[in-house]
Amino acid sequence: MTEYELRYGKGAVTVSLPEERVLHVVMGAPYPAIINTEKALVDALEHPVGTPPLHMIVHPGETVCIVVSDITRAWIHYERFLPTLLDYLNDAGIPDTDIFLLVAYGAHRKQSEAEHRMCYGEDVCRRVRIKHSCAVSEDCHYRHQGVTSRGVPIEINELALDADRVILTGGLVYHMMAGYGAGRKAVLPGISSYEAIQKNHVLCLSDTVGGGCNPDNYSSNINTNRMHADQLEHAQALNADFLINVINNADNQLARFVTGHWQQAWEDGIHTVDEIFKVPITAKADCVIASAGGYPKDINLYQGIKTQDNATKAVRPGGVIILLMELEDSQEPPEFINWFRYDNPKEHEMALRRGFTVPGFISLHVVEDLQTYTHIFVTLEKNRSIIEQTGAKMATTVEEALAMAEDILGDAFTINILPTGSTTMPVVMSDVPSKKSGGSSCLCEE
Repeated sequence: MTEYELRYGKGAVTVSLPEERVLHVVMGAPYPAIINTEKALVDALEHPVGTPPLHMIVHPGETVCIVVSDITRAWIHYERFLPTLLDYLNDAGIPDTDIFLLVAYGAHRKQSEAEHRMCYGEDVCRRVRIKHSCAVSEDCHYRHQGVTSRGVPIEINELALDADRVILTGGLVYHMMAGYGAGRKAVLPGISSYEAIQKNHVLCLSDTVGGGCNPDNYSSNINTNRMHADQLEHAQALNADFLINVINNADNQLARFVTGHWQQAWEDGIHTVDEIFKVPITAKADCVIASAGGYPKDINLYQGIKTQDNATKAVRPGGVIILLMELEDSQEPPEFINWFRYDNPKEHEMALRRGFTVPGFISLHVVEDLQTYTHIFVTLEKNRSIIEQTGAKMATTVEEALAMAEDILGDAFTINILPTGSTTMPVVMSDVPSKKSGGSSCLCEE
């Protein structure tokens, strides 16, 4: 038996498995962590992709809006580099009084002052103003900037539009709908109106009524992804002055600052994401055991679906997916769970077409996967009613979940393990392009 430690909430659990039944422990490729964060950021600001150095873009007397992610992206660790960014701007002639953070909630809930301090650090919260762009809040104002080629209104928070300079930030990872996160997503959904967000995201449905989710919306695809293409038009309307995106390595350590032009630098960064996180495997297994990677990636089911989506890529049809998610904030967002009230996927889809919402689409994606795979969530007992409402099964320990899997699959089922399932995307080797795509399949003990 071999022991594997998997993150769960703010802690970890250990599972013992017969080594001969584990096909792959899917981990990202080795990539060195940044040793000196301050030096690395300043170097990146001085040597960006597609723009002059940041100090040549900003000028004394200008206001600078820094668009930042919320608590659901706490893994970005803003507190480690925002002080250096502020110091850099100060040296360029921009005092703290002319700088503000604009929290890009999209349609997420607003966070508390304590969560601000957790995300951005005490020092940053003392130094600069923190404003918000929350599409579900009545005190945010958006200004119409036209319509995209797909008929989606471009409505961007006026605080960003009125600032002299805008710096977009975010964490660059795979995204199950938009292909990749960060980059243009800081604009839409980040600081766009509710109507713009919903109409952009409806592009994730099939053109055929009854066809469910659009098959072109999946992690790593931007070539035929209408949602992504539409987001680019929103970002172009803002045309932010600079981009700072963070890429972590497979050990969740800061590995690279991607800086420069909001699109060119981001496109350069996605190659690094593929190099680390697109992981070839030789075969899908009967069962997948996947951890989101712990808090905050398993803070709620809505965020945890990124792990669920990656897990489907490593399990055969009819197999079992065991998902380790503590789900501390299981009621968020409130709308999400309510979408699981429909009797079948077709009814669910028709309701979504009548009134599209992002949580509604994500829930449809899960419902479709539930038709192909058995899902067992390892989570807190308090979440039982929510998990059962989705149509999935629940256990409170990994051992209980494995016993349930054995009842379904028999006693000799094969297993793939995803210790960082929210970021690592398994790809069966026959589906990997012939040119090097990066990643590795680790067969060693964790």
